[in-house]
Amino acid sequence: MPRLKITQVRSTIDRKRPQKLTIKALGLGKLHRTVIHNDTPQIRGMVRAVEHLIKVEEID
Repeated sequence: MPRLKITQVRSTIDRKRPQKLTIKALGLGKLHRTVIHNDTPQIRGMVRAVEHLIKVEEID
């Protein structure tokens, strides 16, 4: 199953509450923190909601 490597590259300061909660739900919260998640439609939707705050790489 493909996986996504997600790294937070921008701060959540001055962002709306749903974006802050999405970042937290992804397991992020501090700059340059990286997490790996399975590539599912739910994770893709979360990534799309905060794509301006993160960097995403596909890994196998």
